Amino acid sequence: MTKKQATILSALTLLALVLTVMVSRRLWFRLDLTKGKSYTISAVSRNLHNEIPDQVRITYFLSDKLRAIHPIPGEIEDLLKEYTAYSRGKIRLTVKDPAKANAAGEVEQFGIMPQQIQTVEQDQASLITVYSGLLIEYLDEIDVMPSVFSLETLEYDLTSRIRSMVRGSSRMLGVVLGDNFRRWNEDYRQLQGAFMQAGYQLRLIPPGADIADTVPALLVLGGVEGLDETALYQIDRYLQTGGRALFTVKGVRVETSGDLEGRLLDDQGLLAMLSSYGVTVLPEIVMDRSALTMQYQTRSPNGMIQIRMTRNPQWIRVLRENSNPDHPVSAHFTGLDMYWASPLSLNAPDGVEAGRLFTTTADAWSMREPYNVNPEIPYLLERDSSETRGRKILGASLAGVFPSWFAGMPKPWQEEGELPDMPFEPKAGRIIVVGDTEFATSFISVSGGQRNLDFLVQAADWLGNDDDIIGIRSRESGSGRLDRIIEPEKRAAAMRTAQAVNVFIVPLLVVLAGIAIALRRRARGAAARSARGGEKEQ
Repeated sequence: MTKKQATILSALTLLALVLTVMVSRRLWFRLDLTKGKSYTISAVSRNLHNEIPDQVRITYFLSDKLRAIHPIPGEIEDLLKEYTAYSRGKIRLTVKDPAKANAAGEVEQFGIMPQQIQTVEQDQASLITVYSGLLIEYLDEIDVMPSVFSLETLEYDLTSRIRSMVRGSSRMLGVVLGDNFRRWNEDYRQLQGAFMQAGYQLRLIPPGADIADTVPALLVLGGVEGLDETALYQIDRYLQTGGRALFTVKGVRVETSGDLEGRLLDDQGLLAMLSSYGVTVLPEIVMDRSALTMQYQTRSPNGMIQIRMTRNPQWIRVLRENSNPDHPVSAHFTGLDMYWASPLSLNAPDGVEAGRLFTTTADAWSMREPYNVNPEIPYLLERDSSETRGRKILGASLAGVFPSWFAGMPKPWQEEGELPDMPFEPKAGRIIVVGDTEFATSFISVSGGQRNLDFLVQAADWLGNDDDIIGIRSRESGSGRLDRIIEPEKRAAAMRTAQAVNVFIVPLLVVLAGIAIALRRRARGAAARSARGGEKEQ
């Protein structure tokens, strides 16, 4: 090859590399091997550009110090770049280090506050201040994600927020706190955080106050004994206008503040109203072999306080396989933790479609009155098992035109003034009923029931008609429970299989592979020696 030809070949190679880089910005692919496709942009987000008339600007405020010591910010940046690449220019991404841009004060005004993390360099620990937050801008609207340090719900958060900004509608939920013994900022602190992280605005509506037709969805938390006729009338009227609501109710209350005691709740009308809509809450406590571990205090005969841990069948671990895969809310169900739940019975009237969302296992049963809930007397927990054993519905959905509970009845009287009239023609609405109240409260911290909050957000999405983005939020990025197999025989079989694979099969395969490689090398060596011997004879 001449010098001229070498120069031309080098130039062409360089040009090919440049063109390859340029084309790769438009033509590229990513192979996602994760189980839940955590790194794959969904069809909803890929087609979001069709809903965006003007450009959306996303600014990722990321400290270079954080990027240098942790892999997650780099993965977040990669996903954001891929997300904007599908927008066909409708979404623009900027990554900025507030410290380098001298914009720390401006960033903090948006609500993106710095965080301090500990680092270790050359055997010395130190604290560094870092930023990792998102600012979304559309026309004159802004939305902020103050702290972003996970891929788990990032695409969901982006798509839901951008869609709301473009539509000019806020993701708002009305909340009726039905149990007057609970405190909103204490008992529902984690629930508030989950909805705020998902981009929802929560509006606390006092029981009995008007519920505007413009409220996209309503959460009714408890209220079997706390909601009077006026409050029930307002909820019934809201549903007659086409409203959508989620009810957390049960028929039996277990007092957790002192000794565990169960009692039948005195229904003031809520359970009867729900039954007229198509779902009846039975006055029972559900038990299941798929149970959570309960930790409680007990006193020994000598007066000493002891901490005990036991599987409590009253605390149910709802499994993924016991959900309805055909319903948008439960299609990507990851499970729930429920405490002293009540079973549901479906009896939908004409014009209403009812369906289950999730159930117990087939090896469940119920406890009827009297309610002996003491975990130290396990045989009493199974007192009614022979009569009640079988699969129980714990969550259900209803859709259609609901019959008014107050039809043909005079409006309740109140001192503040006359209540608004029912609509002349009712509209189709949606309802979700879950046979438990504690599962939405801060009580979930005893079992780490973060999945409960995920379910509640998915339910709100369905109630608000955002069916298509439910699957984005519920994609799994982590591993499931280590104790999913509850049957002793199946668990023992799985353990034996795992032991056989790891102790015998894998080492045997390694040995066989080594023998095969050694024999192959020996055969090649023999062939080479034979060839060299033939050449010498010639």
